[in-house]
Amino acid sequence: MGDRVIGGLGDALRAILLFLPKALAFVAIVIIGWLIAKAVRKLVDKILERVGFDRVVERGGVKTALAKSKYDASDIVAKIAYYAIILFTLQLAFGVFGPNPISTLLTSVIAWLPNAFVAIIIVVVASAIAKGVKDLIGNALGGLSYGRILANVASIFILGLGVIAALNQIGVATTVTTPILIAVLATVAGILIVGVGGGMIKPMQARAEQWLSRAEDETRAVTTQASAYQAGQAAADTQVVAPASTTEPTQTLPVDRSY
Repeated sequence: MGDRVIGGLGDALRAILLFLPKALAFVAIVIIGWLIAKAVRKLVDKILERVGFDRVVERGGVKTALAKSKYDASDIVAKIAYYAIILFTLQLAFGVFGPNPISTLLTSVIAWLPNAFVAIIIVVVASAIAKGVKDLIGNALGGLSYGRILANVASIFILGLGVIAALNQIGVATTVTTPILIAVLATVAGILIVGVGGGMIKPMQARAEQWLSRAEDETRAVTTQASAYQAGQAAADTQVVAPASTTEPTQTLPVDRSY
């Protein structure tokens, strides 16, 4: 009986002695990785602020999305870098104990990080393009009644395409966008069916006539605006006068008639 107890205590002590170096290595790796992650976060934040990353991103319309957030764009990127290093650190630290479910999970998350980064870039670029298109259409059609609406629709459409591409990049587009798209189309189809079949033919006909008359008015407005623009261009061209050529008066030499 005493030999069994002594043998059990020896096995427990041996297991503790074998686990203790791994635990110390785990703690050391976590502390070092945490310090490196903090240093990288501060470095990334300073570099991005110095190169004007926040100003570039805010021009793309992200400023509105981050208006109520306490972080700016550079802080978010620095946080992403921080947590990415923390994940690498935890993967390395748990790897000390050999194959385990936590290491497998961390490996899957780390393999997914590049897709998330590309998705963020897609959304930023799409928001910048949407902002540019909105400003372009708004300035070009500012004199029309539907100019602002058309600019907003184009901006939302481009931003929606960017979001769908970003979701596709991270692998959730099929499960998220397809049901939403089907629901939107079903809603529109249901409204049309109920509206047309429910006695709204005459109101729809009156509304169509209003739209046609407004379209004629807008067409005349576009033609007038285009004519005014061409007239302004022609006036500007006529005001550009070529520099007058300076010609010195020629002096006539006296003719010698003494011969």
